[in-house]
Amino acid sequence: MSSVPSASSVPSVSNSEARGVAKKMPSQDRPVFPKRAVITGGMPYGNKDLHFGHIGGLYVQADCFARFLRDRIGKENVLFVTGTDCYGSPIVESHRQQTESGAFTGSLEDFVRFNHDRQKDVLDAYGISLDIFSASGFGPSRDLHREMCGTLFSTLHAHGHLRKMSSSQFYDPKVGALLNGRQVVGRCPIPGCASEKAYADECALGHPYEPKELIEPRSTLTGETPELRAIENWYAQTVPFRGAIANYVDDLTTKAWCRPQVVTGIREFLEPPAVAVKADNEELLAGVLAELPVHERMPQAKNQPIKLAFATLDDREAAVAVLGRAGIRFRATKTLVPFRLTGNVDWGVPAPALGGLEGATFWVWPESLWAPLSFTETVLRARGRPEGEWKHWWCSKDCQPFQFIGEDNLYFYSLAELSLWLGTQDAANGVSLTPPEGTLQLPQLVVNNHILFFAKKASSSGDIKPPMARELLDHYTPDQIRAHFLALGLGQKSVGFKPKPFNPEANEKEADPVLKEGNLLSNAFNKAVRSCFHTTSRYFDGVIPAGEPSEAVRAEAQKAIFDYERSMHRHAFQECLTILDTYVRSINKLWSVVAKPGAPIDAQDPALRQGLVDAFHMVRVATVLLHPIAPFGTEMIREYLGVGEDFWSWDHILDPLASFFPDPTNHVLRELEARVDFFPKHPSQFV
Repeated sequence: MSSVPSASSVPSVSNSEARGVAKKMPSQDRPVFPKRAVITGGMPYGNKDLHFGHIGGLYVQADCFARFLRDRIGKENVLFVTGTDCYGSPIVESHRQQTESGAFTGSLEDFVRFNHDRQKDVLDAYGISLDIFSASGFGPSRDLHREMCGTLFSTLHAHGHLRKMSSSQFYDPKVGALLNGRQVVGRCPIPGCASEKAYADECALGHPYEPKELIEPRSTLTGETPELRAIENWYAQTVPFRGAIANYVDDLTTKAWCRPQVVTGIREFLEPPAVAVKADNEELLAGVLAELPVHERMPQAKNQPIKLAFATLDDREAAVAVLGRAGIRFRATKTLVPFRLTGNVDWGVPAPALGGLEGATFWVWPESLWAPLSFTETVLRARGRPEGEWKHWWCSKDCQPFQFIGEDNLYFYSLAELSLWLGTQDAANGVSLTPPEGTLQLPQLVVNNHILFFAKKASSSGDIKPPMARELLDHYTPDQIRAHFLALGLGQKSVGFKPKPFNPEANEKEADPVLKEGNLLSNAFNKAVRSCFHTTSRYFDGVIPAGEPSEAVRAEAQKAIFDYERSMHRHAFQECLTILDTYVRSINKLWSVVAKPGAPIDAQDPALRQGLVDAFHMVRVATVLLHPIAPFGTEMIREYLGVGEDFWSWDHILDPLASFFPDPTNHVLRELEARVDFFPKHPSQFV
C-alpha cells in the first residue's frame, strides 16, 4: 500500500454515473446525499457473542441507513463494512479464563474465529446487509490490516505527529509479569463516572485516563496491589489539534444530522487541563497553592469540588505531584491528552520498529479505528479491484464515510480518530477540516444513546446481563424486532428495551411493548397488501386494472416520500416509522371506502378499479420506504409483484407500479397462497 496522502489515482464519479432521484421530483427543501458512501458499525470484541445491545443499539440503525442509501443513490455507490475486533487484552483475558475453566479448548485465534462465526450468524439472521463482515486477526484481511497499520503509523511518524513517551504500566511482582489492560481493575478516576468497572487505562464506560490515576488498582491474577513501571510507547498528538477540533465542533452545531450528545461529549475534552479537589480539602489546598504552577480557579457551585485549571499538561502533572505529597484528594478532569498507539500485549498487530522502539504491538483502540479501511480494501480486492482502491472510498471528496457508534465510544471515534485523520495530512502550515482530495475525509458520526434493559444499563461485563441477540429471535421475527429498535429513538435519549417474554413481572393481559411497531407490519400493512393481491387475483385474473394513480394519491405519496427522506437524512429513524404508520393506515382507510366490508364486489365498477390502482400505488411507495426497515417482508412483496431490483431505486420512486411491468396489460401477479403473510407473526405469539 502506498502512503495515505498520495491518492492522485482516485477516480472521480461523473454526473452521468451518479444515481439520484428522478428529474421530475422537485429539488427544493430536499436534503443532499453524497454520490458515494461507506458505512461502518462499531466492531464487536472477538471474545463474545452479540447481545441485544449490539443489534438494537447499533447494527439495525447502520443497516437501515445502508439499505436506504443503496436505494437512494445506487447500491454500486455504497459499501457497508465492519468486522470482529480480534486483538486486545479483553480477548486474551477471556481466553485465559475459559481455557482454565475448560469451557474452551484451542488457541487464541481459534477462540476468536469461534466467536466471529457466531457473530456473523446472528448478523445474517437479523438481515444486517454487510458487504463484508471481516476480522482484523485472521482471514484475507489479516495481512492487509497489518499493512494498513504500518502505512498509517509511518505516515503519522513522517509528518511529526507521533511522540515517544514513557508511561506507567502495572506489574504484578507475585507472578513477575506486566499486566495487560484487563488484568487490572479499580475505580474510575473521572469525576461523575458511574462505571462499575475501571481497568488499567479506561473504564467500562469508555473514559480514558493514565494508569497512575486509577483508584485502588488490583491485579486480577493474584488480587494483590500491582506496581507501576515506566514503559516506553508511541503516542499520537492530540493537543496541537485543539483549535481545529474546536472549529470542527462549532461547525457540527450547524448540521441538522448532528446529534446533541456528539457536540457535548467532544467539548468536555476541549477544556484546559485541570484537577478537581474535594471541597473539604480547602485548608490543605491553601497551604500548597504557592507551590503550584500558574493556574486559574474556576467558578465553583456550592458543595462542588474546587477546580484548578492549568495552561499545559506538564503544569498539571507538576501540580498533581504537589497535591499527592500533601495528601490532598483530587481527580484529574477530562482534557485532551496524547493518544497511546502501542503497547506490549503479545496478541496484537506488530508495530513498525522506529525510533529504537522494537517489539511493540498496536494498542487495540487505534488499530480498530482504522480497521474499516482494511476491511474496505479486503472486500474490494475480493471483487477484483486494484490495490489501494480503499482510497476511492475513504480519501475521495465524492464519498462520505458514516460511522455508527454507541455513546461510550465517542471519545475514540471523535477526538482520537479526528487527531489521527488530521495527522495524516502533510500540512506544513496547519491541517484542513475540509481535507483535500487524496487524504482521509472526515466521517459523519451517528452516535446512539444507551439502549437499556428495562430501566438499567446491561453489560456482558457488568452485574446485569443482557439477553443475547439470538435469544430474541425465539420470540420475535427479524422484521418485528428491527422496526422496534428503530422506533426507540436512541438518537434522542437512552431508552429501555422491555421485551415481555423477558419480564418476570409482566401482566399476562398486557401487550408486549416490543410488538407495537411489529403490529403495523403484521396487522395494518399486511392487511393492505393481502387485500390488494386477493382482490386482483379473484376479480381481475391477477392483472392490476389499467390506469394512473389519482392526483390526490400521488400528492399524498410525494409528501410521505419527502418527509421520510428528510428524516432519514438526519438519521431520525423513529420519525420514519411515524410517517409510515400514518401512511399505511391511510392505505387501509382508502381501501375501506373503495371495497366496503360485506358489500358485493363489482369488477366493472370504475371506482373499484381506480381504488385498486390507487391502493397498489400506495402499497408500492410504502414497500419501498419500508425496505430499509423490514427487508424480509418487503422483499417478499417484490417477489410476488414479479418486478426486478430496480423497484427499490429512488430514480423511480414516484413512478406507478405498472411502469415496472414489461407488459402491464398482461402482467399476472404471483398468486398469494392461503394463510401466507408478507409480515407473519412469530409462532410464539400465537400461544
